[in-house]
Formats: sequence, structure tokens, C-alpha cells
Amino acid sequence: MLAVLVIFSSWLGVAVQVVHRQSPLPIPGASEHAFPSANVTSSAPHNLIPCFVDDIVAALHEAVGNDGDLADSSLSLFGVCRASDNSSRLLLSRLAEALRRNRRAGLEVLHPAAVLVSEQDDERAAIAVTFDLPRSPLLKLNPVLLFTFESPLTGGDLDVALTGQTLQPHTQSVCITQGTQHILLTGKPSEDSDEQKWTISIEAKSPNMRQNLKDVLIGGKSGSNIPITPLLLFSGETGPETRPAQGSSQTFFLCELRRFLDNVLPQDHTKLPLLPMDPLQSLPPLALGLSSSETMLAGIITSSAPTVFSFTSWGSKSPVQHGRLALSPALLEELGQRLEQSEMQILEFISEANVDPRATERLGRLKGLSAFQRKETAAGESQYCAFLLLKALQTVAHAYNMQRELRPTRAGLDSPSGSNKCGLRSLTVSFEKLLLGPRTANINNCQGSCAFPLINGNNHAVLLNSHIESGNANERAPCCVPVAYDHLVVIDWNEENSFLSIKPDMIVKECGCR
Repeated sequence: MLAVLVIFSSWLGVAVQVVHRQSPLPIPGASEHAFPSANVTSSAPHNLIPCFVDDIVAALHEAVGNDGDLADSSLSLFGVCRASDNSSRLLLSRLAEALRRNRRAGLEVLHPAAVLVSEQDDERAAIAVTFDLPRSPLLKLNPVLLFTFESPLTGGDLDVALTGQTLQPHTQSVCITQGTQHILLTGKPSEDSDEQKWTISIEAKSPNMRQNLKDVLIGGKSGSNIPITPLLLFSGETGPETRPAQGSSQTFFLCELRRFLDNVLPQDHTKLPLLPMDPLQSLPPLALGLSSSETMLAGIITSSAPTVFSFTSWGSKSPVQHGRLALSPALLEELGQRLEQSEMQILEFISEANVDPRATERLGRLKGLSAFQRKETAAGESQYCAFLLLKALQTVAHAYNMQRELRPTRAGLDSPSGSNKCGLRSLTVSFEKLLLGPRTANINNCQGSCAFPLINGNNHAVLLNSHIESGNANERAPCCVPVAYDHLVVIDWNEENSFLSIKPDMIVKECGCR
């Protein structure tokens, strides 16, 4: 079992100290990666979920709407009971407003070093969560304890009491409902900064719901691996504002880009097998940076082929290096124009489709983070981020344009005549590599009959069909196959650099009888 401890004191802290746990249980999402002003020192494991911490902070940041009220969805997300005098509601509102006011400035992260989950041997059937905290001066601050599940919970409603000597008050209530992913609690500051062990007891208020709680927290069995991750976040309200660490603004940009893609791309909820990308043929990867060829970048900018953003590894430092591009004034102008065109197209798609309303806000933030001067000659991060944003928008446009193109085909298949002529069909695949986004790709496929008249047939197919119809039935009949492809662009990050590679003949554009 894992837990997340988030400690907020004054709202403008500085450094991040991360200590990953030593217990044999895996940490599916444990990550030291944070937000624009977080510095990280750690030897945390490499198989970490990108943007885990940033997603938590984004959820806190978005808990309060533009009207200043907490959204009902946020109350469910953070396990806040609907009672008007509930302290968790006030706590969530305070954290959200502070983050919005300070733009996530100065957040600090500390992981518990070890976590143990066990059943307590008493009639209450409580679950005990015990975790070790490393020595840190941050422990003297007023804590907010946050348990975070790897994914939103499903099932019935649960009224839960959490008790511990390190909580203030010692017993606090939460309401777990459909979609709850985080639980907020107030903790008690320590008198010193020495290593500590915290134990939190969790029990259902109703005896009839004890088994339900056990199923949620430990899968019904003590010692099960629980998809929750331990963190300690610290922030400060006094002192000078902290400037973002180098490269951390790009980390925030990439995390916001992933959230935008999750919001705006067409959703396929079918559970798909994970397919490897490594066996695919690829052109030699090219470093994406100051040394990148202007000709290569021009070709990628003008191409509408979709892009996958991937991480080969997620290291103990910031997940991305300080990426920069130095585009010529002419190419900068081209980049700016295509960004404007793509943005208008995406806003049109958002207005027509049933898209998460946060997508428009996130697109606005991404534009602000990647803004550049059309005539600037100096290399910069903004050019790099603008390039990534363009490729993301082109990917979204490609997905919606493909939906429009395939709509008549689907309508024909559903019609009473049941036309099954050779044509393009949707085929969505999911990649097993650790991706920032999109997590799936529509590579399409060709299906249908090649009866006369042939669809997009060549001379060989026409003669072959005539030969078979003349009575030579032993020959292979013309088949519906791909005759034109788009490539897939893959932008990959490791601990040293970002790279761009092309996977040719990846996405079917056109079908024919051959």
C-alpha cells in the first residue's frame, strides 16, 4: 500500500527533497517530478509515471471554478463530504485558492521512505497505513496529509473515519464516492526534524461497509499491492517568490500538454492489448535541439502527420532537459502561422464534439507557455515548446479529420443495403512504451469486397479479376489492401536529450483492390 503525504505550510518554499521507499511493494506512480519552481535531488527509480505530482497539483489548482466555488466533481475527487461545516471542504478550498494565487510557485516534495499496509486485529476491522518519514526540517511545518489512488475509485459510497496521533484533530471523516482519487486530511506539525513513523487507521463508519472498504484499500487481502503513492508536498506563504528551476517550466509544459491531449482527443474506452513499438522500422533518430537541421524541422512543421510523445526513461532528475530551438525568421513565421491555423481548427472541433471543457483553458495555458516573437533571432525554450504544441495540435486535427472521413463508411455499413465495398476502416492500437501522449493511435485498416467495379484497382487487379471471371477460379482474387500510408512522428525524451524519429508506412491513408 502506498500513501501520499502533502504538507503545506507557508506558500512559497524552495527545494524538493525526495526519498523513495525501501519496502518491497512497488511504487507505480512515485515521482519526484513537480512544477515550475521545484528542484529535485533523488535517486528515485526510473519506472515512474510522468507528471504524477503535477497532475495532483493540477487537480488541486482546478478544484475551484472561476466563480470561486468548489465544483461538485472536485468534492467527489478529493473525498470531501457534502456537509457544510466539513473541515475538508475548507481545506480543499484554501489549497486551491493558494495554488491559483501563487501559480504553484515554490512547491516542495518529500516521499515517505517506507510504507506498510495491514489489517488491525480488532473488531473494527480497520486498515492501518504505516509509513516512515526521513529526517527533514520540513516536518516542523503544518501538514496536510493526502492519500492518492493511482486511478479514480469505483463502487458504492463509503463514509470513512481516519484516526492517528499525527492528525489534527486525531479523527477525521472523508466520503469516498464514485470517482474519488484523493483524500485530504490535516496533520500535526512535529516538534523536531528527526525521522518519524506515522500510522493512520482507516475504518468504515458502518459495520456493514467494512468489507467494502477492505476491498477498496487492499483488494480484500492484507498485504496486497495498492495503487497509491506516498508524497510530501511543502509550500510557503512568506518570503520572496522562488524562481522556477531550469527546465522545470518545460516539465510543466509537457505535463499540461499531456492533460490537454487526454481531454481533447477522441476517446476509445475499449481495453486494448499493449503493442511494442521497438520492432517497428524507423528512420535514424535525430536530436531535437540547437543542432537540428533547418530543412528537417521545416519538413516536420509542414507535415500534418500525427505525433506520439514518449519517454524512454524517466530519470531521477527533471524528466526533460532544457530543450531549445533556433529557427530562422522565415521558419518562425511559418511556425506561427501554422499554430494559429491549427488552434482555430482545434477550437472548432472542441465546439462540435463532446470535449472536456478544461481543454480550452489548457490550450490557452499552453499558448502562453510557448509564446514567442515572430522576428526573434535568439534561440529559446519558447520556440521548442511552440514546435511541440504545433505537432500536438496537428495530431488532434488528424484524429478528428479521420473521424470525419470514416463517418460515411460507417454509415454505409450500417445502412439496410449493408454495402461492404473495399474501403478504409478505423483500427485503434495502444502502445506499451511509457508515453506522454497520445496513448493510442488510429492506424486504420482496409476491409471489404473487391467485386467489379474494383475500388481503386490498378491494371493488374483489373486483368486478374477478368481472368478469374473467365472461369479460372484457382487464382487469388483481388484483395482490399492499403495502397498509401502516412508516417508517424515519435518525439522521445531520455535523461540527456530529446530525439525525433519517423516511423514510415504507419497509418493507412487509402485503400485499393490489388
